[in-house]
Amino acid sequence: MPTTCWIKNPQAIFTANQEDARGGVVIQNDKIIELVALGKQPNSHVDVIEDASDLVMLPGLINTHHHFYQTLTRAWAPVVNQPLFPWLKTLYPVWAKLTPEALSLACDVALAELLLSGCTTTTDHHYLFPTGMEDAIDVQVDSVKRMGMRALLTRGSMSLGEDEGGLPPRHTVQTGDEILKDSERLIKTYHQRGEGAWMQIALAPCSPFSVTREIMADSAKLAEAEDVRLHTHLAETLDEENFCLKMFGMRTVDYLESVGWLSDRTWLAHGIHFNQDEIQRLGAAGTGICHCPVSNMRLASGMCPTLELIDAGSPIGLGVDGSASNDASNMMYEARQALYLQRLKYGAEKITPEKVLGWATKGSASLIGRTDIGEIALGKQADFAFFKLDELRFSGSHDPISALLLCGAEKAEHVMVGGKWRVREGEIIGVDTQALMARHRKVAAQLVS
Repeated sequence: MPTTCWIKNPQAIFTANQEDARGGVVIQNDKIIELVALGKQPNSHVDVIEDASDLVMLPGLINTHHHFYQTLTRAWAPVVNQPLFPWLKTLYPVWAKLTPEALSLACDVALAELLLSGCTTTTDHHYLFPTGMEDAIDVQVDSVKRMGMRALLTRGSMSLGEDEGGLPPRHTVQTGDEILKDSERLIKTYHQRGEGAWMQIALAPCSPFSVTREIMADSAKLAEAEDVRLHTHLAETLDEENFCLKMFGMRTVDYLESVGWLSDRTWLAHGIHFNQDEIQRLGAAGTGICHCPVSNMRLASGMCPTLELIDAGSPIGLGVDGSASNDASNMMYEARQALYLQRLKYGAEKITPEKVLGWATKGSASLIGRTDIGEIALGKQADFAFFKLDELRFSGSHDPISALLLCGAEKAEHVMVGGKWRVREGEIIGVDTQALMARHRKVAAQLVS
């Protein structure tokens, strides 16, 4: 028999829409079946009541760009002060030593950190497949299942080695045939469709400076044939723009269009260095942009023109990016930095806490083609994050939703995914975090030695 639960009278609730759910939410199994207005009782029969009167309630946060494996190379001294291209060239030889065991631990740590920050759905962009790592995405699938989260894992790729004018060393790249064959296998094996999907696959050649035009074009054709999404880095730095001009004779958006990627099937990480014409073309195509503020500041890459992109028609979401350029996997921290960085560009009046939380929820959902998550509304999935405002940093705060970002909430009290509790009282159910960190630190030290 279905179990019905009333999450009752939250201290405050952000729904990512105009619905009144101040009296709470009624869920049945994995879905929202009723929103309760302020001061009202549910119309539905209720089996269980959860008192949320001391909790701020959000839709589960959605992370739309990450590199889980990079948790092993956080704050590594040789790259602390480097911009993107030298940062990558220094790290590629280290990352090439990745093993399945190391990747598994890296994924567990990244997912645990995301989950504790209130994230219920994440993407990951894994593009490293050195010898022995051919089943890297399968390793990631197992980790996601252990953590009980939703994920869209993107089958990344690198096919343009440094001997051909690209950035990655030769032993980290694969042939086009290898990439496409594995992409087809992963879609067939893991990709779920429809509402409530827990595991999905997208295709994600890494960047213009690490893949050939052929694999970009072939990936676009395969994505259309299989009806899956496309993801890549684009317009992150001026170095990348100069690379495209030199290598392909065109700017980044022209390159994107030339390989069949300028569409609403595509979402891009970073999207900083666009001119006004390019912004209009991206918007007209419905191409989404994942804003990664911390990484962009860390590498001094620039600032995403979010409001111009939105006005043009591009959806905007948030991503923590790799944990070697952030160096965290915390969506609340990311949202706070997005608020402050974007205010420098657009002013305080236009960039509100609610707008940024919207990017982290409904906006991010739109990037990955999901309409069943990212907001609190009838029929949506029961994915929620709950925060307490009982720490010293919140003392004296008055508006609970604003306080989450302005006072710096970083850790969720409870997290629910698909109607199942995954975090209770700040602890992940079924995960020994201390033991995980001990194993992870050991492998991280070995990787850079």
